[in-house]
Amino acid sequence: MLFTIDNTVAYCYTGGKPYKPSQPTAVFIHGAQNDHSVWALQTRYFAHHGWNVLAVDLPGHGRSGGAAKASVEDLARWILAVLDAAGAPKAMLIGHSMGSLIALEAAYLAPDRVSHLAMLGSTYPMKVSPALLETALHDEQAAIDMVNIWSHSSIAQKPSFPGPGFYAMGGARRLKQRIAALNPAHVFHTDFYACNAYANGEIAAASVHCPTVFIFGARDMMTPPKSTKLLTSAIAHGTVVQVDSGHELMAEQPDAVLDALFAFAQSTPA
Repeated sequence: MLFTIDNTVAYCYTGGKPYKPSQPTAVFIHGAQNDHSVWALQTRYFAHHGWNVLAVDLPGHGRSGGAAKASVEDLARWILAVLDAAGAPKAMLIGHSMGSLIALEAAYLAPDRVSHLAMLGSTYPMKVSPALLETALHDEQAAIDMVNIWSHSSIAQKPSFPGPGFYAMGGARRLKQRIAALNPAHVFHTDFYACNAYANGEIAAASVHCPTVFIFGARDMMTPPKSTKLLTSAIAHGTVVQVDSGHELMAEQPDAVLDALFAFAQSTPA
C-alpha cells in the first residue's frame, strides 16, 4: 500500500490483505537500517486473522522515499500521519528497537489513537557509543558487520539457523546492505543519531495507560534485559515476555514472538 506523506511516497506492507475499516489495525515499526520485511511471519499471521496490517518502511528505508528522519519525535509524527492516510482512527503500535521508541513517542503524542503498545528489543535511554556513531558515518559496512554480530545470539550465528536452507545472520546483513545501497545518505548513522538523541522516553513512558507488552531477548547484547528497568517501572502495568534470543528476536524466535504478540492483541479489545 502506498501513501503520500509530506509530498513523499510512504510504503506499508499489508500482509497480503486489503485494508478493512471494520477491522482493528496493527502498525509494525522496524528498527535501524531495516524495513518491513523483518516482520514477515508476524504481519502475515495478523493480516490473515482479523487485523489490518500496516508494516511501514520508515522514510528513507526500503520502498519509502525521502530522507531518513533524524529524530524519534519526527518519526512518531510520521507514524501518526500514516494512520491519517490509511483512515485508521486508532491502532496497535508494535515497534522493534528504534521502532519501539517511535511507538512510545507516538503513544505520548496521541494517546487516544493507540489501542495497544508492544515494545520489542527496547530500552531507554537507547544510547549509541561514539565509536559506533563514527563508524556508521565513515565506514557503514564495518558498522553493519559489528551490529550484525552484536544483534544475534551465538546459536544464531551459524549457517542453517533456524533450519536447513536458512541463515538468519546472513539475511540480516544483506538487508542492511540493501538499505545502504538504496539510500547512500548514511541511513544507519541517521537512525543511530535519532536513538541516541531521544530524550523524552521517561516522560512518554509515564504517560502510557493503554495495554502494553514488552518482549525482550534473554541473550540480547544490544538492549539487554537488565537495561530495561526504567521503561518497565514507568509502565508498571505492562506485561514482560522474555524469549530465548538475541536482539533480532523476530528472526531468531519468530513463533515465540508471534505467539506473544497475538495473545496480547487478543487479550484486550482494540
